[in-house]
Amino acid sequence: MTDSQRIEASREKVWEALNDPEVLKASIPGCEELTKNSDTELEAKVKLKVGPVKATFGGKVTLNDLDPPNGYTIEGEGSGGVAGFARGAAKVSLEEDGPDATILTYEVDAKIGGKLAQLGSRLIDSTAKRLAGEFFTNFGEHVAPSAPEAEVVEAEAADAPAEKKGWLGGLFGGGKKEEEVVG
Repeated sequence: MTDSQRIEASREKVWEALNDPEVLKASIPGCEELTKNSDTELEAKVKLKVGPVKATFGGKVTLNDLDPPNGYTIEGEGSGGVAGFARGAAKVSLEEDGPDATILTYEVDAKIGGKLAQLGSRLIDSTAKRLAGEFFTNFGEHVAPSAPEAEVVEAEAADAPAEKKGWLGGLFGGGKKEEEVVG
């Protein structure tokens, strides 16, 4: 499965984030621990639910084919006990899109075994696609956070006129005063 995403940050900033264990930990869905053992090896503990199977996977993550700041291949292998095992790799490439934006493209390949393999390829494929999408969406938000919706709503409200309408506005002194009709 292949996809891409535009991140509003320079390629160098995106590259640094791809190599920052804290950003990776915050981006990996269900990641409870991520320890950097070397520049290319990390250990992870990830809790996932795939269909009816919940498992905590412990395993290794390796960064290969390093080509700074153009990309690398991130490979992971983990065991979830009786749930089975998961192995996967994502080839990540970075391409400048102007001075302050980067197109991050990824190609993911995953393999599973044990109880997980009995769930069916459609469920596994959709779960793998969802998890990869969550990872890269989370990653993009950490590298170039967008304005939270609450701040956008507050900014719009600050620009709007402070006029209260209808009968509720009349109760609290806003809106237009109604003339009293004597008949």
